[in-house]
Order: sequence, then structure tokens, then C-alpha cells
Amino acid sequence: MSHRSDAPSRLPAFCETVLDRRAERRQAPDALRDALAHPDARVMIFTGDRIVARRTDERLEVTFTRQRAGELGADEEIGVLLGFTPDGAPWIATSVRRDGDDSTWIGLERLGLRPLLAEPSLGPSHLGPVAEARSMLDWHARHGFCARCGSPTKSRLAGWRRACPSCGAEHFPRVDPVAIMLVLDGDRCLLGRQPRMGRGMYTCLAGFIEPGETIDDGVRREVLEESGIAVGAVRYHASQPWPFPSSLMIGAYGQATSRDVVVDHDELEDCRWFKRDEVAHMVEKSQPDGLWVPPLGTLSRHLIDDWLAGAHAVRA
Repeated sequence: MSHRSDAPSRLPAFCETVLDRRAERRQAPDALRDALAHPDARVMIFTGDRIVARRTDERLEVTFTRQRAGELGADEEIGVLLGFTPDGAPWIATSVRRDGDDSTWIGLERLGLRPLLAEPSLGPSHLGPVAEARSMLDWHARHGFCARCGSPTKSRLAGWRRACPSCGAEHFPRVDPVAIMLVLDGDRCLLGRQPRMGRGMYTCLAGFIEPGETIDDGVRREVLEESGIAVGAVRYHASQPWPFPSSLMIGAYGQATSRDVVVDHDELEDCRWFKRDEVAHMVEKSQPDGLWVPPLGTLSRHLIDDWLAGAHAVRA
């Protein structure tokens, strides 16, 4: 379980969790069935990449009792045991066998995960389990057949492994590491944008880390490829689960050793240096040209905010 008593409010979303994963509890042959049978079990339900939720007067609820989940068509055969609350109640994630619009769905919403970043009535400690559930259910949906022999696989270890009865291969959930970096040069930083981004938004550069590559070298390679800027020293700063579908964003600061930007227009629409005071206006959405940075909850914004606050030292 995450403990963040001294953390600032700008910490990235999906990083806190109300659950203790208790991985050893998955080992029992009937771990998932026993969890579902617990009188206080809660079930998180997805339809595709959207989570089922209901609003009360005080908050957004994203879990249901087992009975209610069954009424909504939850498929317990593909359930995943997410973990346990401090009082021992298990949380399970699953998808629906059907997604109808009959009376059992009245008053419910199907929400994408990105809007949850700005959902004030959903506590941050609930976002971690949401990310865990989304990534795990997507993995199950994509790995129904064995990558070795092509036979159908079966869920094991309370949803944390898939096994092939035909060839004996075992398949485990994957996490895709992505470097996201704020490159610095004195009192300015390097930001870029892709055409698909909202108009005027600039963000940190990012890219997948390749096999056989360190985080540091991944940062240097991606920055050089996209912007032509060479990077020397690299310092890790923070990370963030990013369930779209199963990335781990690894945030870093990099020290530029060159200055002239050469944009790779196959990757970016634009990339440029911004001075500190200009970035501060972008954060406040008061920049004269209407430029802005990603919203709170994103690791890119966390890197930018901490740089503006001075918590960004990169030693050569």
C-alpha cells in the first residue's frame, strides 16, 4: 500500500492505492473464489476500456457488491484479485459478459479513465486500483491464446497468470516502460507537441524504452531522435502507472549538452525551448499565445511543477 503522508497534492494520478496487494494470497488454488465469497468483497466492473460507476450525493462509487455485479453481468471467470483493504475486504476486477441498457443499468455510468484524473469525488487512493484493474483486464483480453502454440489459455493465480494446457507455457502480465523527461538548459526547458494534442498544449518528450536499454540511455535516445538535442546527465524523479493500457511512465530530468533544436516532424508537430516565466504562465493558462501544459494528475505536469518549484537538480 502507498504511504504518502508528506506528499504534495500535485503527485501524479494512479500512484496511490487503498489496497495491499498481498501477492502471497493469490497462490491458493481457490484464491479468487474465496475472495468473491467474502461477505465484504467489492467488485470493479469494466465494459471494454470504461469503468462502470454510480454517483451518490457525496462521491463517485466504482465498486459493487458481488450480488450487484452479478446482476450487471459480471464475468467471474475472468476476475482478477486486486488486493485487500486495511480491514481485509478483497477487491476484484472483472468485465461484463454483456452490456445491455435494461433496467439493471439505470443510474450507472460508463466512464473513460482519463476523465477520472479530474474527478474530485473519487479519492486518489481509489485511482491506483482502477489503473491496476484496467491494465490487468486488457492483458487478459489480449492473451486468450498461447504465444507459443496458439492454443487457448486459462486464467490462474487469481487472474495474475495465464497457463496453456496444451504446451505448458505460462504467461504473465506485461508492463511497458516509457521514459518521460523534462530536458533543462539553465533557466529554460524543452517541450514539444504532437498534432493529436489539444490546441496549444506543450508537454515533456516521451518514448518507449527499448530492449537492452537503460532508462538513462532511453532518455538520451528519445530526446535526440525527436528534437536533435543531446543530453548528458539524467536523474530519475518519479514514476506513474499509466493504464492505456499498461505503461509505466518513468519521469526524469535531463541536462542538455547542445542547444539547437531539429524537430523530427514524423514524431512531433513542434518542439522548442521555453523560459521559466513563460512556463509559469502556461501552467496558469495566462500565456499570451494561449499555450498551456498538461493538467494536474499527469507525470509531465508533475515534472514541470517541481522544476518551477526548484526540485529538479541534475548533477553533471
